[in-house]
Amino acid sequence: MQTLLGFDYGQKRIGIAVGQGITRTATALCTLDAREGMPDWERISALVDEWRPAALVIGLPRHADGTDSTMTRAARAFAQQLEGRYRLPVHLMDERLSSQAAAALQQEDHQGRAGLDAIAARIILQDWLDTEHT
Repeated sequence: MQTLLGFDYGQKRIGIAVGQGITRTATALCTLDAREGMPDWERISALVDEWRPAALVIGLPRHADGTDSTMTRAARAFAQQLEGRYRLPVHLMDERLSSQAAAALQQEDHQGRAGLDAIAARIILQDWLDTEHT
C-alpha cells in the first residue's frame, strides 16, 4: 500500500493527513471547514485526486470507556460517505486521546488552531500505520 489519507472528522472542521505505507510515516496536511455541518466534498475530492490514496483512515471518536458517542455515529456515516464516493477501502481507527496528544504537539510547534485538527489526523493515521499491516 502506498499513499493513504487520514481524517479527523468533526462537524465544524475536518483535519486531514497524508501517509506513506512504505515509510510508515504520516504528515499533517490541512484542515477543511465544514459548511453548515456538511464536509467540503469539493476540497476532499481535490485532495483525493491530488494524492491518489490507496485507502482512507478515519478516526473513530469514542468515550474514554470505549462506548460509542454521537460523534462515533457521525464519523461512521462520514466513513461510509467516503467509501461510497471514492470507492476506496476505508479503515476506522480508535482516536481516543488523539486530541490531547495533538494539543500537546501544537504547543510544541506553536501552530494555529486550524493546525490542531490536521495534527490530530496525523496522529490517527500514524497510529494506524504503527498498528496495521500495510
